[in-house]
Amino acid sequence: MSAAAVAVDCPEQGYRQAVRDWIAGNFPRTWMPDRADYAAPVFAEQIAWERSLYEAGFAGFTWPRDYGGQGQTLVEQLVANEELGRVGLPDSLNGIGKDMIGPVILAVGTEAQKVRYLRNILTMRDIWCQGFSESEAGSDLAAVRTRATESGEGWIITGSKIWTSFAQHADLCLVLARTGDPALRHASLSMFIVPMDAPGITVRQIDQINGRANFCEVVFDDVRVDTDAVLGGVNQGWAGAGRVLEVERAINRMYRASLFENELRHLVAACRSDPRLSVLLDEPAYLDRLGACYSDIEVLRRLVRRTVLSLTRGGAINGEGSIIKLHWSEAHQRIAVLAREMLAQASRPLSTVTKRAIERFDELYLRSRAETIQAGASAVQLGIIAQRILKLPKT
Repeated sequence: MSAAAVAVDCPEQGYRQAVRDWIAGNFPRTWMPDRADYAAPVFAEQIAWERSLYEAGFAGFTWPRDYGGQGQTLVEQLVANEELGRVGLPDSLNGIGKDMIGPVILAVGTEAQKVRYLRNILTMRDIWCQGFSESEAGSDLAAVRTRATESGEGWIITGSKIWTSFAQHADLCLVLARTGDPALRHASLSMFIVPMDAPGITVRQIDQINGRANFCEVVFDDVRVDTDAVLGGVNQGWAGAGRVLEVERAINRMYRASLFENELRHLVAACRSDPRLSVLLDEPAYLDRLGACYSDIEVLRRLVRRTVLSLTRGGAINGEGSIIKLHWSEAHQRIAVLAREMLAQASRPLSTVTKRAIERFDELYLRSRAETIQAGASAVQLGIIAQRILKLPKT
């Protein structure tokens, strides 16, 4: 077995222990979502936390040092993510910039764009959002209607985007827009780097069913950008967009398996603390479902590790990302459904432990409803798997 395979299957314990030690000394205990005294970080605390992650070497793992990266490998990134997920880290405010847009800039950006944007992503000076989805396009990204028209020394962008995460905080947006004949579909799309303070941009937060408002509608009303705002070439946006989605589906948030395991441990601990719920842990039907959830988590962990190993050997993500995305999104919904069903039977009045668990899993249940839609709906993933992996004929 190669050294890379050993590193992925049995990560070097010295590095893993160093990550654990750093987390133990720096991650606020009240941010741990399985604690009864949990308190979510506020915006300024989140910014400071993500900056400290970078300063400790836990962001930009594989990015070149010339652009602020760590010059490491995906193996270190995987190990650190697994350890961060184990304690239930909060969602990144700049995960889109660090996990998706940064890699695309590295792959297709100009040297000037790499110098201008990459380091600022890691240091949290620039927060990014992603302007891809549109209400009229559904799951067909090639049908976007937002248009960019050449004008003098730049472009004018007109249209709107929906479900744009953290747009209310973002400094920059990666916008997919039509720059040619709509009949050409994929071949007439371009990506633009757009400052969110440009005249003509309106951001409207969307109230979500889970009580949050992290999704936004973003309207572009004759927004002007310079020629150097194009990322990856005019009418070359589909290839870049594909890179973004491949990363989003496969290896961004490598901590998911560890985070899901944190959630399942929380559920079991809450049940053990309650006399009525503890009985459920001896019922075969619930034991079977808990076991199935643990199996789901282990499958996800191994899918991600296999993809990391392939990439370290020079492979590509391709359709593998759709398998991972389909699995984690549907597995997470199964965990949420099971948790709500079990916790609904808690003793009354609720203890502080079970009350916190119910709060966490109620929010998770509502949020997980969208997870089989975001980054490409399950039906889309099944189509990609059928065509690119199984090579099934179209009917």
